[in-house]
Amino acid sequence: MVNWKFGAKSGEVNAGADWLAQVTIRHMREDDLPAMEWDGEYSHFRRVYRDAYQRMLRGQSIIWVAELAPMNLIGQVFIQFYCDRPELADGISRAYLYSFRVRNPYRGRGLGTRIMDTVEMDLKRRGFEYVTLNVARDNPRAQQLYIRRGYYVVAPEPGIWSYPDEHGNWRRVEEPAWRMEKIL
Repeated sequence: MVNWKFGAKSGEVNAGADWLAQVTIRHMREDDLPAMEWDGEYSHFRRVYRDAYQRMLRGQSIIWVAELAPMNLIGQVFIQFYCDRPELADGISRAYLYSFRVRNPYRGRGLGTRIMDTVEMDLKRRGFEYVTLNVARDNPRAQQLYIRRGYYVVAPEPGIWSYPDEHGNWRRVEEPAWRMEKIL
């Protein structure tokens, strides 16, 4: 098995020490909010992240992050326990997974699987029986990860949603998706 290590200057992942064993997967903290913007790439989600963090404090969701020092956050996933659409999350048996991201140099190297293992074990421990998610129809790599993990398509989703960006301006997103679920 090849082990990978992050090259601090180049931003590349190179063969070397077992970097995956050095990754900490933990609940998000408030001081993680700036780092979740990934050097400005996701600053337009600043308010979305803040709102999700507030829901976490109220026990309505959980946010997991993958941290590798000194790089900081290299992955994230949000889990929503309650939703106005019970087919996604009902707070009893079904939870909804979204905003699952892994930084580019770490994709395809086992980190996504490790994050999903953590999330699914936690949901089982909390008594959830199903986890649902929406995956973009034009993202076959993510679809394959979910299929390998036992998720299956249950319905098409229009993928139309909106959010306030970092300036308070509403943005509309149209990203046709597949709703997938897994029995835990």
